[in-house]
Amino acid sequence: MEHLSYPNESADYRTARNALLDAEIELRRQTERVAEMRRALPPGGEIPTDYIFDRLGPNLMPENVKLSELFGDHPSILLYSFMYGPERDQPCPGCTHLLDGINGAALHARQRLPIYVVARSPLVRLVALASERGWDNLVMLSAAGNNYTSDYFGSTAALSEAMRIERNHDTSRNFDEPMANVFCKEGDLVRHVWGSELVFAPEDSGQHHRALDLVDPVWNLLDLTPEGRGDFFPKLRY
Repeated sequence: MEHLSYPNESADYRTARNALLDAEIELRRQTERVAEMRRALPPGGEIPTDYIFDRLGPNLMPENVKLSELFGDHPSILLYSFMYGPERDQPCPGCTHLLDGINGAALHARQRLPIYVVARSPLVRLVALASERGWDNLVMLSAAGNNYTSDYFGSTAALSEAMRIERNHDTSRNFDEPMANVFCKEGDLVRHVWGSELVFAPEDSGQHHRALDLVDPVWNLLDLTPEGRGDFFPKLRY
């Protein structure tokens, strides 16, 4: 296919770039194939209980809300398990930079998909952080009073001992994980649809922190450059 040509580029550059373009086209096709497989998953498991979270109500006062009440008039919702449990002095910088980016996208995505951020910290702590970061398009949910985080792998609590050993996790304690989960509602029935299980999958060499690359603008932007990601990791403040 005849394609672009930039000023003063060499023939070697164009040959290599066209080969890369072929790979990018195949990646685009593979991305769609994976999305089709995700959409075609059989019905997931019904939630074991209608989890009750704390959130900030329309009158800016804390209120209880059931998972089944989070849908509004939408068929699906996404809950992101944020690594900011009560034992943490500071939120996870990896989660935080991801949510910084998702906050902007959520303004648009929530027209079809409500997005919620779940953590085990008290609501007042989550709301204070959201205000500090300017997360005005994300709804914070406190799971301090329920088992959602452990049931849906927002922590390592539900991992078997074999999985902990296999993944070199500390078997003496539990810690939170950046798990995204999608739920669908049909009538009064709420089912789990998809979870970001890649978080717990073995990593390829040199490819740490890639489980949620699909929705992470920072890593995707850095991958466009010759320098790539290098040893960079986001901070809470610069």
